[in-house]
Amino acid sequence: MAKIYLGLGSNQSAEVNLPLAIGELRDRYGELAISDVYRSAAVGFDGDDFLNLVVAMESDKTALKICDEIEFIHNLAGRVRGDHKWESRPLDIDLLLYNDLIRDERPVRVPRDDILQYSFVLRPLAELAPELRHPVTGKTMLEHWQEFDAASHPLVVTHVDL
Repeated sequence: MAKIYLGLGSNQSAEVNLPLAIGELRDRYGELAISDVYRSAAVGFDGDDFLNLVVAMESDKTALKICDEIEFIHNLAGRVRGDHKWESRPLDIDLLLYNDLIRDERPVRVPRDDILQYSFVLRPLAELAPELRHPVTGKTMLEHWQEFDAASHPLVVTHVDL
């Protein structure tokens, strides 16, 4: 069984779309470990705040199969991919880590670069798995979080019924 970490985010009807995603993931993968939900400003464009979290799960499905299922869940939430990387979205699910796999071929890119770039990914990941080692750097997620400039992109814990 692979240990898998997913990042989830939404800035359109997040209180509806994040629970939808969690329900779909539970139906497919069973028990999930779920971080707190964090509110943060949009990055790269002017838009509503995002709500983000990280989930951990185990599965014997391949990373490619998980990416396919992520796209199915995106479609359920009504996500339509636009021309811009940085835009509002009802749901964004990213495969962050799949065991210690290192792969950079679409659609499977792990470990996801976002882990070390964005507080809304690193903080909930460090919360769920502080001793987990990044497969490239060898540092723990907690070490990365302690070194991160958290003031560069502030987060606020918020509540969503998941």
